[in-house]
Amino acid sequence: MTDLRVSKYAKILVEHSARVKPGDRILLEGTTAAEPLLRELYIQILEKGGHPHLMMALPGTMPFSQDELYLTYAKEEHLDFVPTFYKLAYEQFEGRIRIHSATNTKGTTNIDPAKIQRRSKATSVITEAQFRRGADHSFKWVTTLFPTEAYAQDAGMSLMEYEDFVFSAVHAHEDDPIAFWQSVKDKQQSAVDFMKGKSQVVLRGPNVDLTLSVKGRTFMNSFGTFNMPDGEIYTGPVEESVNGWVKFTYPANYGGTSVEGAELTFSNGKVTSANAEKNLDFLLKTLDSDDRSRYLGEFAIGTNFDIQKFTGNILFDEKIGGSFHMALGAGYPETGSKNKSSIHWDMICDLRKDSEILVDGELFYKNGEFVFEK
Repeated sequence: MTDLRVSKYAKILVEHSARVKPGDRILLEGTTAAEPLLRELYIQILEKGGHPHLMMALPGTMPFSQDELYLTYAKEEHLDFVPTFYKLAYEQFEGRIRIHSATNTKGTTNIDPAKIQRRSKATSVITEAQFRRGADHSFKWVTTLFPTEAYAQDAGMSLMEYEDFVFSAVHAHEDDPIAFWQSVKDKQQSAVDFMKGKSQVVLRGPNVDLTLSVKGRTFMNSFGTFNMPDGEIYTGPVEESVNGWVKFTYPANYGGTSVEGAELTFSNGKVTSANAEKNLDFLLKTLDSDDRSRYLGEFAIGTNFDIQKFTGNILFDEKIGGSFHMALGAGYPETGSKNKSSIHWDMICDLRKDSEILVDGELFYKNGEFVFEK
């Protein structure tokens, strides 16, 4: 029997996130490990009058940079090949639901970063279509996760504990989870409204001393339409405006590799120096993926205080209430970001102790909480 939480999870994704309407063509991405959720999504999309297109993969064969079997055996021409059906769907369909469902999160650990970079460059045309069409609302995309043993191990939990964590984080246990996510939108809107027309952002704390400009940029209210779970406000900073340094307090995971103690220094928007306690070589190689990978595409504040434990999965960790994160590489066009890159690497820093954010000289955020006058 299907867990009732899985059925409700599917309902959140179909009705709230992907907002499926009659006639919508929806790409479903996931591995066989996510079969219960994929099955429910397939049924519920049909019930809404949509057309589900199931692209189920074997574990280890998901597209893009996470597919360790492809990266292990691919020849040069394979690394440069753009997946035909994914490209078509991202350019023409009305939506997609991607379900991360790896059974081995360390599959790419020993793969040459140069191969990962080359593969990411080839598939960046798909990501660009996702961001571009998401910005003009012609493509309703959402990324989520189905609990597996691998994710549970990364989080230091049993599978049952991790299932409870995931279903609670998406609020599949609520009587009306869609109403809950609408309430998240309402709570965050005041912070988004405050940022309209603002220019300078200053972050200060034991792990950050950073200034950046958001002049002419738009802050987005993220409440479960692009990610599930969710809880953040974000924008694309003015690309050449970032100056200062930050030491990220959580491991920065990308493509199956974990960089610990990452520290970056910015000058006129560009990362000019980088250090790390673990996997520095990977960090440096990824920073040089292309000519815009050393610039920021995103600045965001996590607002989800239901997520307080670091689990090693960015989908959850970047939402941690009391943190901020920045993404190197590609930005979201709807924010005004002009940064285009083959990477989008989120890195997270805690702000809950002796930390503050000033906006145009006014205290906006202190020790993990918004403090501006509404």
